[in-house]
Amino acid sequence: MSAPQEVIEGRSAPVVNLTFVGSRAETEESVSRLSAESQAALRQFSWARMTGYGVDHADAVELRARVVEGQGWRSAATELADACSRRVEDARGAGGRPTRIAYLRRASALLRMSQMMMLSDTAERRAIFARAAELYARAVEPSGDRERVTIDTDCGPLAGWLVLADGTAVGSAVVIGGVEGWAMDFDSVGEALAARGVDALLLDGPGQGETRLTHEHYLTARWRDAYGRAVGFLDERSPGRPIGFIGNSMGGSVAMAVAAQDTRIRACVDNGGIHAPWLVPPTMGTFFSKMVAACGTEDAARAVDVWKTVTPLADGPNAGYPLLVVQGGEDPMVSMDLARILLRGAPTDDKRMVVFSDGNHCVYNHKHDRDALIANWTAARLSGLPSPDISN
Repeated sequence: MSAPQEVIEGRSAPVVNLTFVGSRAETEESVSRLSAESQAALRQFSWARMTGYGVDHADAVELRARVVEGQGWRSAATELADACSRRVEDARGAGGRPTRIAYLRRASALLRMSQMMMLSDTAERRAIFARAAELYARAVEPSGDRERVTIDTDCGPLAGWLVLADGTAVGSAVVIGGVEGWAMDFDSVGEALAARGVDALLLDGPGQGETRLTHEHYLTARWRDAYGRAVGFLDERSPGRPIGFIGNSMGGSVAMAVAAQDTRIRACVDNGGIHAPWLVPPTMGTFFSKMVAACGTEDAARAVDVWKTVTPLADGPNAGYPLLVVQGGEDPMVSMDLARILLRGAPTDDKRMVVFSDGNHCVYNHKHDRDALIANWTAARLSGLPSPDISN
């Protein structure tokens, strides 16, 4: 974006032109000329999904437009992030604080988006994600509504953000992402929970986010121990307070697997998980490659063995836990048939599924309604109340 100025003839009032590439038609012909990575990025990251991860709508439109025009995904996202960072430094005087916060959040989200197509944990990727986390920390510091936390485990540290409840808390909850979207990307869920009296631990689990890229803590067969420590962290902060576990995308499968085994979990939400993560085929391309990378290996067979330990339908000492399954009716990754298999097989009778008829994967295209649904249901169940009525 540039901002040239002109002066109206005969007058002194300046006119500032803010220039953008703007929306571009994504025709089959125009997209076919792009690199394989750019084509994959455009397929995987719609504007709805990007805004679901915290990217500003205008930035999502501009990013896709620049890629359609031939710029690389990482380059375009980084340039937009740099532009937002410059505006942070330029924000002074009246209104400067909210302006700085907004652009810090935008810059962080764009940097997180810039590394989405990177399959290896290179030094460059680690640096990008670390910068994104620092920008996020600067953005949330003035409000004082959350704190950065590190939880020690036998396999390495877990990184996260604790979003504190408004007023007296009725419960606590762990919120995790999946193979691609991680803790900071799902902060809207945490904020919705906090607004309803639930402390929310936005957690990068093993193989995710800062836990992986900063602390090199990957998904291994001991992942349950790590999540047990995260639940313990919340329990130790507020002994006896009920705890929920919310998982998004493949994190939903993890959440259910944890909930059945841990008697401290009093409510669980699966948003977009599947009943058998290890059945994801290599033909899914970059997604399968990212599942392998989450395990800190290039050996696909070894990674599949790790994912075989994520068993959302397994029975356990906490069977019977309250379960909410959130599903997009138009989810291209998790079909309605797969969602029904998961719902039927879940080891509890206290369960229900809510389907957004036109919802995409993780229902990013109904983000506010999705977050309200999850937060209202979780707050109610942690308070010992029945599931709230749900309707259009």
